[in-house]
Order: sequence, then C-alpha cells, then structure tokens
Amino acid sequence: MPPPESEEWVVLGKISGIYGVRGMVKVFSFTELRDAILDYSPWLLGPDRHAYVLEEGRMQGEGVVAKLVGVDDREQARALIGQEIRIPRTHLPELQPGEFYWRDLLGLQVLNQEGQCLGTVKSFLETGANDVMVLDDGKGGELLIPWSGETSAGVDRDARQIHVDWQSDW
Repeated sequence: MPPPESEEWVVLGKISGIYGVRGMVKVFSFTELRDAILDYSPWLLGPDRHAYVLEEGRMQGEGVVAKLVGVDDREQARALIGQEIRIPRTHLPELQPGEFYWRDLLGLQVLNQEGQCLGTVKSFLETGANDVMVLDDGKGGELLIPWSGETSAGVDRDARQIHVDWQSDW
C-alpha cells in the first residue's frame, strides 16, 4: 500500500525497457551510483503510484535491471516502460550538515559575493570534474556555474539563496 497522498515524493529513475523473458525491466537510474536505486523498495510506479516490491536487481553492463514481484512476463514488464520510479522522501538517508539533495536547491536564488543576483537554479549537470548548476538568468538565457568548494560560498535554505564566488560576466 503506497504512503498517504500528503507524502512528498522523490523520483529516483524510470523504467526504460524490458530485459529477458521473466518480466525483468531495464531501469534508468537518477541516483548518483546507478545501482543505489536497488536499495529502495517498494517502488511506486505510474500516476496511481502502484507499489511494486523489488524482488531482485543488478547492474547489467552500464545499466540496471530489476525484477518486481508480480511482474512475471515480458508483456507485464512492457506495460511499465516510461513510468517514473518514486519513493517517499522520508525513505532517503539523512544528510550530514552541508550536504544537500539537488532537488532541494532547485528554484533557489543565486547571488555572487557582491550581492548581485545571477539567476535561479533550474537544474544540475553531472560532469567528470564537478557538478554544474544551471541557472535561469531571468532574461531568457542560462548561466552555468561549477558546483564546488571553491565556487559555492554557502547555502541559506531559509532565505532560499545560494551564495557563490562567481562573476556575472565569467
């Protein structure tokens, strides 16, 4: 049974295809370590958030495959393609001070050391060197700022602001 409607949900990935003939699904994982999505069960799928218990799962090449209880053939698995995998936010691990889930930073205003507003956080990108904040500059454009100890001067969630050591013309 899924948690109550008032619960805050977190999308961890989506069903991207079928694997084999036993009803296994391919999973596109949004978690930092791809197979970390397998640490959560049940998965709440689709607009009705139907709960599916994870029977087994593993890395398969560069991706993740999973077997869900009650999904026993290719056609049942095929019906799940494209559905987002959600869990209640309360199932996420507690963060240490100074740690943030990206989703908690979306929409925050970004100010540089001079107090100039550079924009609001629209999304994040993972790169090999460091993560990158994608800002909506409020003028129809985007600004990319590396997210690192050198550029991020602090997050004030109460004020809904992120302070960075970055100039608007960089």
